[in-house]
Amino acid sequence: MENLLELPSYTPHFSGHETFPLKQMWLKKSYDQKNSDNTLDKATFTQEEAIGVFGVGKNMVSSIKHWSLACGLLEESNTNKGVFIIPKEWDMILQDKGLDPFCENPSTAWLAHWRLAGLPAANSKHRSTTWCYIFNNITSSSFSRDNIVERLKDYAEERNLKISEATLKRDVEACIRSYCPKSDNNIEENAEPLLSELGLLQEESRGLFSFKRGQKYSLSDHIFIFSLIEFWESLYSEANTLSFETIAYGPSSPGRVFKLDEDSVADRLATLEEKTNGFLKWSDSSGIRQVVISNTSDKQLANLKIEQIIMAYGDL
Repeated sequence: MENLLELPSYTPHFSGHETFPLKQMWLKKSYDQKNSDNTLDKATFTQEEAIGVFGVGKNMVSSIKHWSLACGLLEESNTNKGVFIIPKEWDMILQDKGLDPFCENPSTAWLAHWRLAGLPAANSKHRSTTWCYIFNNITSSSFSRDNIVERLKDYAEERNLKISEATLKRDVEACIRSYCPKSDNNIEENAEPLLSELGLLQEESRGLFSFKRGQKYSLSDHIFIFSLIEFWESLYSEANTLSFETIAYGPSSPGRVFKLDEDSVADRLATLEEKTNGFLKWSDSSGIRQVVISNTSDKQLANLKIEQIIMAYGDL
C-alpha cells in the first residue's frame, strides 16, 4: 500500500504554527481578507496592520497563515506570486452566506482534519507531517509524546533531514493539543480548537494517549466520499478498483485517517452508488470486496467532489 510519507516526491514539513492549535474562527479570519476575485494578498500577513486586521498578536497572525495553508484554504498561484488562491470548496463554505461561515458544522472540522492528517489539496504542499505521521503510522494501542518524538526523529534521519528535537517536541505538542486541548486563561488561546470536537484522540492517563476508533457519527458520508475520491486520485489514479482493505486500513485512507472501524467503513461504502450517481460502485462478490470507479474525466471528478461538499452540509 502506498504511504504518502514514504514517497520520494514527498517533502516533510514541521513547525509554522507557532505552537498554537487551529482555532475555530481562524480560517474565517483569513478568508475574510480575500479580494473580490478570490485571491488573497500574501502581504496581508506581514504588513504592519496585520495585528489590527486579525485582532491577535504577531505570532498568532503567523499561525493563522500557517493553518490556512495547511488546511488548503490558501493555495499558491501559478500566475501571480504575490497572492494566494482560495479554492472553490473553501469559498463555498466560508463566504458570509455560505455553507458554514462560522465553522460550526462538524464537516468543516472533518475537512480540515483530512487536509492535515490525510492528503493535501492537489495544488498544495503538505505542511503537517507530524499530523500525518501520528494518524497513519502510529498503530499502537496507546502512546506518549516522547514515543512520537522518538519515532519522528527516526523518520527524519531516514529522510536525511536535520530537524531539532525541540522542533519535533513543539510539533507533537501542537498536534495533541489540537485534539485534546488544555485549559488556558488567555481568551484567544482558550478558544476551543477546531479539531477537538471530532473525538479522535483521548488522554487515557497523564501523558498517555490513544485513538478513539468507531463509527464517527458526526462524519458525513459525503466528506468520507470526498476523501475517498482524493485518496484514489492521489495514490491510486491508475487503478479502476480499490480494495476494501486499502480503503479501511491503507496509509492516508479515509478509514485510517478518520479512525473508523471496519463495519462503519463497509456501511458507508454500501451507499456509494446512490450517493455518487453511479460514478463509484461497491462490489462484494465471491469474497472480493472492492470499489469500482467508472470512466470519468478529471472535470467530472472535480464536479463530483464539489457536489459531495455541498451535500455534506445538508446532512445535519
